[in-house]
Amino acid sequence: MAAIHFFTEDTGYKLKNKLPLKRWIKDTIAAEGYRLNELNYILCSDAYLLQINQQYLNHDTYTDIVTFDNSEKADTITGDIFISVERTQENAIKFNVSPETELHRVIIHGALHLLGYKDKKPADKQLMTAKENEYLALKSF
Repeated sequence: MAAIHFFTEDTGYKLKNKLPLKRWIKDTIAAEGYRLNELNYILCSDAYLLQINQQYLNHDTYTDIVTFDNSEKADTITGDIFISVERTQENAIKFNVSPETELHRVIIHGALHLLGYKDKKPADKQLMTAKENEYLALKSF
């Protein structure tokens, strides 16, 4: 199938550059030695993602992303990635970057989780950030 889809829930946000984004994500997955089956990005509100976080992860906190790995094969990516547009916009201000840059960082962050990268321990977080920076630098749009 090799498909990437973008959806919205509880937000009027309009994603720009969908085709270049899909190509960039696919290139990232291929560069890491994986195959893409299906990847769904759901852009949503803080409230919507909080509900997902509470219901499925038992976390009662706001977050910018929740990633669900639905892969059945070790080398093939299938997943759902929920991203709070509100949270990425707030983080863009906090980190002094454009809202689009922060959204793209979180988009690739979710893909990297599906590729096996973690971010709970300091060393893992450092590697994750380095990988985000590496792939953001390759983005050509």
